Amino acid sequence: MTDVASDFARTAAREDQAQFSPRVLFVVPTLTAGGAERVITTLANHWAAAGREVGIATFEPETAQPYYALASDVLHLRLGLPSGGLAGMRSILKTGERIIALRRAIANVKPDIILSFLTKTNVMSILAATGLDVPVVISERNNPRLQKFGPVWETARALAFPGAAAMVSMTQGALDYYPPRQRPNARIIRNPVNLPTDLHMRRNGRTLTAVGRLDRQKRFDRLLDAFALIARDFPEWRLVIWGEGKERKSLEAQVKRLGLAAQVELPGLTAEPGCWVETADLLVLTSDYEGWANVIMEAMAAGVAVVSVDCDYGPKELLGHDKSTAERRDGPAGIIVPKEDIPALADALATLMRDPERRNQMGANGAAYAKRFSVQAIAAEWDGLIAEVLSARR
Repeated sequence: MTDVASDFARTAAREDQAQFSPRVLFVVPTLTAGGAERVITTLANHWAAAGREVGIATFEPETAQPYYALASDVLHLRLGLPSGGLAGMRSILKTGERIIALRRAIANVKPDIILSFLTKTNVMSILAATGLDVPVVISERNNPRLQKFGPVWETARALAFPGAAAMVSMTQGALDYYPPRQRPNARIIRNPVNLPTDLHMRRNGRTLTAVGRLDRQKRFDRLLDAFALIARDFPEWRLVIWGEGKERKSLEAQVKRLGLAAQVELPGLTAEPGCWVETADLLVLTSDYEGWANVIMEAMAAGVAVVSVDCDYGPKELLGHDKSTAERRDGPAGIIVPKEDIPALADALATLMRDPERRNQMGANGAAYAKRFSVQAIAAEWDGLIAEVLSARR
């Protein structure tokens, strides 16, 4: 345990604080590019700036650096034992090692509360904290109906989740998936929007943008098929797909096969998180499923119109097409199309690509709605839950 961690822990003995300020320890596998990682660093930086003591435990090697900027006074405990590449008994043993390492970190840091993100990590956090008298709030970040983990982890989830002090998700649909016993003190808290403050808009009116990991869930193959149907009608437009992942070679081959090399770019990760909005004139999302679709929120906050397939969860509600909600909206922030209808996706893209006025109006509608997801507002919701959990234990 580092000296910084020891300093963090020693504050547990302070009794003279005028106002109780809980020490928070986040747990997440890594601080690489991703939605959960973005939310954690945003909240950690916000609370640290307010003088709160915040730590983040990850299973990364000591040399790992966070993708999102992390304030210097946020404790980052890299526990080692990264995941990947193991199966069977070796994987089970490695999971046990992670639980033991995390338990030691919790015992040394002595947080008042643990905020754990992502399903497997949530199971490990609950087990690691057993008997340490530290409540664990778990946050489920994706679509549990479609994101499968296999029978071992799903059984472990069913056994461990009742031991959480609370469960947080971003949508009611995700919470409803779990039996009541597995979602104690369930709560919906949306993600905060946290775009860079020093953006330099360089939009040219001809850039279609997609953002996400290059993996099967995001279905960029579907996007390329749709773009191929209209690319010749819009020779001045280019499609930029930001992100990195295991599907890169497959997508590059598809671009070549469809004859789109002159109009499609896959530049990898952005140099700065969120800076893709500087050049985006229209965002498209084609995922099979989402937890909430952070990228749509970022587009809306930056005044960028969106075309999205109708996937659970998030796009329909965010873009103003969910008639089950009674929220007042200035108007839709984008177009929703059926998930498997590639011609409809192509038509929706073409509609907005040729109509800058409609894009601008939808962008303005989105920007107005996104204001409710400010860092201050969302952090206050987390503060309320933390206070409630700790109060119930006194």
